[in-house]
Amino acid sequence: MHAVTAGNGYEAQGDQGSGGGSGRMSGLTSSCAYLYGTSARGRRLGPVRVTVSPLDRSSPLPLWAQLETDLRRRLDDGEFDDGRFPTDLELTTDYEVSRHTVREAIRHLNKTGLLKRERGRGTVINRAEFEQSLGTLYSLFQSVESAGVEQTSEVLELSIVTAPEAAAHLELPDDAELVVLVRIRLAGGAPLAVDRAWLPREIAEPLLDVDWSHTALYAELAKIDAPVPNQGWERLSPIVPTAADRERLGLRRNEAAFYLERLGCRDDRRIEWRTTVVRGDRFRFVTDWTAGSVTALRPLAT
Repeated sequence: MHAVTAGNGYEAQGDQGSGGGSGRMSGLTSSCAYLYGTSARGRRLGPVRVTVSPLDRSSPLPLWAQLETDLRRRLDDGEFDDGRFPTDLELTTDYEVSRHTVREAIRHLNKTGLLKRERGRGTVINRAEFEQSLGTLYSLFQSVESAGVEQTSEVLELSIVTAPEAAAHLELPDDAELVVLVRIRLAGGAPLAVDRAWLPREIAEPLLDVDWSHTALYAELAKIDAPVPNQGWERLSPIVPTAADRERLGLRRNEAAFYLERLGCRDDRRIEWRTTVVRGDRFRFVTDWTAGSVTALRPLAT
């Protein structure tokens, strides 16, 4: 075990590895360390495991692209969850690359929204959060994009199915054919929500041919002259997501999320049944109190 200074109140203690050597976190040998932070009251925090993967200088993949990939891995592993991201100088030292290589990797991470440059602070993790008013018919796509962050989607399922529970909400027979659209919704390249929507086949079948990478459901309904919801209801509950949804959203075990249920109607016609699991650390719901409005708190039955 070898101790080195990591900067900003952190001390790193690292394993030298089977080959011995200096114990320095290097791009030439795979290494790991544990960062111990210090709180404002002097209490030692951590440990947080730090791993720097070696860059392959014989690979045709540019060094900046390899560095970007490894920094993405470290971000996904939660290594920088305390909000501190290494400086350019620290990265040049850790990976034994030029400052130009570091800046090119950081530039690409900035483009995806994972990082951002701030005056006086340098590179920081982009903790973009999104806020939505309750009591309005809204689009998650528009909520994210209006905050200046690109919203994209990865389709997990797009098909015709029978789903008795969804059909019941749509007041259709249990064996009614529905179009189901299941997506991971990403904000700035980072998972924000797992979204599942069911619509009657008779109005939504053309949606099977849509490219869903950067668009919204209601916008696509309008394009095919299908009825677009103009009213309905939505229910918001806290949940601990399933293991599958935790993995999709990058949540740890027992981390809570919002669970949204929505029935969308066009006048009196039921158009859409939707459920959405949203990361609770990146989304807020706000309600306004106005004269004549009613907001209900309903305790769960025990």
